[in-house]
Amino acid sequence: MSDFIDTFWQMRLEKCKTALEKNNFDAFVAGTCSEAQKIFVEHILPTLHIKTASWGDSMTMYTTGVFDVIRQNSEIEIIETFAPDVPREEIIERRRQALLVDLFFTGSNAVTESGQLVNLDMVGNRVGAITFGPKHVIIFAGRNKIVADVETAMQRIKSYAAPANAIRHTGWKTPCMKTSYCMDCNSPDRICNTWTITEKSFPKGRVKVLLINEDLGL
Repeated sequence: MSDFIDTFWQMRLEKCKTALEKNNFDAFVAGTCSEAQKIFVEHILPTLHIKTASWGDSMTMYTTGVFDVIRQNSEIEIIETFAPDVPREEIIERRRQALLVDLFFTGSNAVTESGQLVNLDMVGNRVGAITFGPKHVIIFAGRNKIVADVETAMQRIKSYAAPANAIRHTGWKTPCMKTSYCMDCNSPDRICNTWTITEKSFPKGRVKVLLINEDLGL
């Protein structure tokens, strides 16, 4: 029953891959999360020669298990930026240091059909790393992140991804956690602080996007 849906999205993802490559991103298409991990391990990682790695919060990235693969490599130093029971000040400092790693993993809130990455961040460590700092950035995005254009991407993020993400973090206090709608709040826990639109990868190939033919993350 779902085969034709997978075929539909495979066609869309291949088109998006071509658009990303025209914008100087390295792009890959995987059918599943396990295939995405295999592409990373067999085709991407051997070309990078990394010594340090870190990541920005991404449900999609966690699902692929790629960071577990990195953790198993004793030759790669990991900067843990989400370690439990670590003071907030230390976590922020680690996130600053993570901007200088060889390899940074994260997801994208949206990917346009014309090959742009659109993101909205709370702290800015995730979008900061995508923009500048780490030598290599790997973006994981499920098919549900594909949108027509930047305007649609921003609407998707504000109306769905951001409120849902706030609700996911039960310790925060924002109006959207009670309403499920963006209220353009002034809460100290506001997560909608910094927009980035990445039109092209610079230098060419620095940002690699792995598109996955599954609905993943927010």
